Amino acid sequence: MSDAMSNAARYRAQRDAGEQPEPEPPAEAPMVLNAQNKSEFVETAIQLAIRQGVFDDLPGAGKPIEGLGTHHDPDWWIRRKIETENLSGLGPPALMLRVEDRGLDDELDRLGREEDVRSVLEDFNRRVIEARRQLLGGPPVVTKTRDVDAEVAAWRERRTVARAVADAAEQMDAEPRRRRGWWRRSE
Repeated sequence: MSDAMSNAARYRAQRDAGEQPEPEPPAEAPMVLNAQNKSEFVETAIQLAIRQGVFDDLPGAGKPIEGLGTHHDPDWWIRRKIETENLSGLGPPALMLRVEDRGLDDELDRLGREEDVRSVLEDFNRRVIEARRQLLGGPPVVTKTRDVDAEVAAWRERRTVARAVADAAEQMDAEPRRRRGWWRRSE
């Protein structure tokens, strides 16, 4: 039984017997946190939590902290947040343009018309120049603009190679395959 339940049962028993219940001792005043006892309180709470096993099996226990001591990056927190949350479309323009620049060729390869490729490249170049002009702070814009004509020529070349590979694969699938092996009987 808990203390409250045993106290209540004792009180009822004394009352039913006609006895005067014992006066309860005055309760101690709750501890007031101040500068002197705050560290003791915190240390006691930590030690109790350790004894209860609250800190056991935490993720990353016993492993070094990732990225500690490599180099100083003032924007480490936003990069980590973007990576861990898998966010897109958020962040300083300099970082967003870098990410977009890495995947721009794949995006262009999905387009079917040269006019679409040109418009995407012109929009990308416009945003790079605009980000360089802004003085909002954040990391510097190091992303280079793209030469539209050279990128269109590279896009055509990649399309030609992709078509040749697709045609070769189609021809391979169309040819009848002969099975050879010692396990087949000749008839």
